[in-house]
Amino acid sequence: MTRPQTRPITILYADDDADDRLLVREALEEAKLRNDLRTVADGEELMDYLLRRGAYTDPASSPRPGIILLDLNMPRKDGREALAEIKSHEALKKIPVIVLTTSQAEEDILRSYDLGVSSFVCKPVTFEAMVDKIAMIGRYWFEIVELPDE
Repeated sequence: MTRPQTRPITILYADDDADDRLLVREALEEAKLRNDLRTVADGEELMDYLLRRGAYTDPASSPRPGIILLDLNMPRKDGREALAEIKSHEALKKIPVIVLTTSQAEEDILRSYDLGVSSFVCKPVTFEAMVDKIAMIGRYWFEIVELPDE
């Protein structure tokens, strides 16, 4: 028997496409997931958030995420580089990372798992499909899986 989540888990979503960030936010709402969604626009901003640098020094406004959704193709520092950095950092490596990307390239899938990703999910093209996929991710990660306390 699984224990229900007693509080919403903060999701940190890194994606350079503002439309995709909005789509995921709306899909979470439509799927009735009560999780707190925070967003960043690239891998550099993701690492600043996680390491509490720059605009993200205040834990109240940038809480530690319980899950990271990560796009692979971003400027400055792409998702692959950010994933490698997260998984090599002692304080961050236990945070589950879910790649959420348009790529279906076998090379990206293999490399992501080699770098320690928890799941690799291809972005659907319609809003309805995104709602379904986000709901499935939510059920799995927030109802079935036991996550470590932050």
